[in-house]
Amino acid sequence: MDSFSTLIRTASHEQHVEAETSTFMSDLLGGRLGVDAYTRYTEQLWFVYEALEAGAGRLASDPVAGPFVRPELMRLASLERDLAHLRGPGWRAGLAALPATEEYAARVRECAERWPAGYVAHHYTRYLGDLSGGQIIRDKAERTWGFAKKGDGVRFYVFEEITNPAAFKREYRELLDGIHADDLEKQRVVAECKRAFALNTAVFRGLGEEFPLSA
Repeated sequence: MDSFSTLIRTASHEQHVEAETSTFMSDLLGGRLGVDAYTRYTEQLWFVYEALEAGAGRLASDPVAGPFVRPELMRLASLERDLAHLRGPGWRAGLAALPATEEYAARVRECAERWPAGYVAHHYTRYLGDLSGGQIIRDKAERTWGFAKKGDGVRFYVFEEITNPAAFKREYRELLDGIHADDLEKQRVVAECKRAFALNTAVFRGLGEEFPLSA
């Protein structure tokens, strides 16, 4: 019998690949889009993390979600520094969510408020993804648009308080394996992980429509 963390990883593998190979992301990472597209993507992330982290304080004492709420993962302050750098001090005034982003953030908020185990599914897909694939994005962004290494513009991808990402991810997977949930609930969490990836892919699709490459 596979461990729960393995189950989650394999179940969401297809969607993960789909998200990573979206045209918008490959165009962005291939240096075919300008810094405005990167800025717009960063802006969409703000809405998702605002939903994830607004509910974190309330969930810190929850038996299911509580163990996953870790201050060293929090990204909102870093995102806000990046946006101030990318958009200037008035960045909040121009903040606009794509319809797909609104749907994604609303689902995260709904889970945070009503279904702690579902919140864990979103927590996992976002933060573990940022710790892994996010480093590729940071490296590309630094080289493509000349951001200072691990500085303003890419701070979202820099987890200063996590000195050993591999050990942290191992520990996180152990938390998943020990989650307070029966088998049926675990199946629902796996399904929510798939949904999280689908919501994320829809955001990429929306961004791709906004930044089409002229054929």
